[in-house]
Amino acid sequence: MKNLTRRFGVLLLLLFVFQLSTLSQDFRQIHDGIEYAEVVHGTEDAPIRINLLRLDLTKVRLDVVHALDTAIGVEKASSIAKRHGAIAAINAGFFRNDGSIYAGDPAGILVIDKKILSESYADRIAMGIINGKDKTEVEFGHLRVTGYITNGKEKAIISGINRERKKNEIILFTPEFHRTTLTSSEGFEIVVREKRMVIERKGNSIIPCDGYVISVTGNQYPWLSSSRKIKLKIEIESLEKEKQEFFSKAEDIVGGVPQLIKNGQIQVTWELEKSSKEFAETRHPRTAVAKLKDGKFLMVTVNGRQAGYSVGMTLQELAEFLLEIGATDAINLDGGGSTVMFLDGKVVNRPSDKEGERKISDAILVFPR
Repeated sequence: MKNLTRRFGVLLLLLFVFQLSTLSQDFRQIHDGIEYAEVVHGTEDAPIRINLLRLDLTKVRLDVVHALDTAIGVEKASSIAKRHGAIAAINAGFFRNDGSIYAGDPAGILVIDKKILSESYADRIAMGIINGKDKTEVEFGHLRVTGYITNGKEKAIISGINRERKKNEIILFTPEFHRTTLTSSEGFEIVVREKRMVIERKGNSIIPCDGYVISVTGNQYPWLSSSRKIKLKIEIESLEKEKQEFFSKAEDIVGGVPQLIKNGQIQVTWELEKSSKEFAETRHPRTAVAKLKDGKFLMVTVNGRQAGYSVGMTLQELAEFLLEIGATDAINLDGGGSTVMFLDGKVVNRPSDKEGERKISDAILVFPR
């Protein structure tokens, strides 16, 4: 019995090694520092087709870019990549997708070129990027954005950044949002430039290119409407304290949900990040990013919702697959109809929407260093 058990264990090990070696052979170099592979996973009845980009971060750099180079709006990832001259791209953060004027509003933290364009939500996982002179660094962490305005005595908490203003909220609008705040006449707005502050009562204020607008509804902070001078403070806090310095220096940050792998172990944190069981346990198209044992960076798209071609993955299946191919840390990004991979001028995966590639909020772009 012991010999049989030992032989079975050896067989499993050989199958595992064969699977990894087959995968490594599937990768082909597209450009210096960029390797691409297409993998068929799953079973004959439930195939899963996966697209992989393996990147050497000493030879390429990464940037997060929002659609239309603004804080709201939607655009196809292929269009974003072509406009910026990127070699490759994948879709990134979750976003508002309802056809309104606020479509493309990120559903979590977004930082581009060190400018905070959107607040965090539920302390969800995020990816930060630092493009150094010789190497790009990537880190994953749970982040919280906090902000307030003060007149030196009282303090008011910022509810959100560059999004629709609702009742009893204080929203910060920056020049990246739009020409105006798109608000109604309810409440009031504080227009701030470098050396000037004006309180507007009509709403839909013009956002100065060298300043910002604080839009207020409700009466919880009555002192704000008569303040002559205010100070704005916005901070990014890492819940993993050892990563605070990195995220304080990060050029770009984009939010996801949830964490999949941490320090070489599967940790799918969808409950802590206030996602849903259905989202986690139903097979969907997926987009993910991972750091690998050899120091390389992996961008992944999983095709789904296409019976007979590719059924997609649950978050647990995605985490297990990434761990098998050498991921030490990984997070899930927006998926479903948004899942797309662009490479060398064309979309290389098969998006699930009947219309094909969907317009999205933001993308992670790959450039030669």
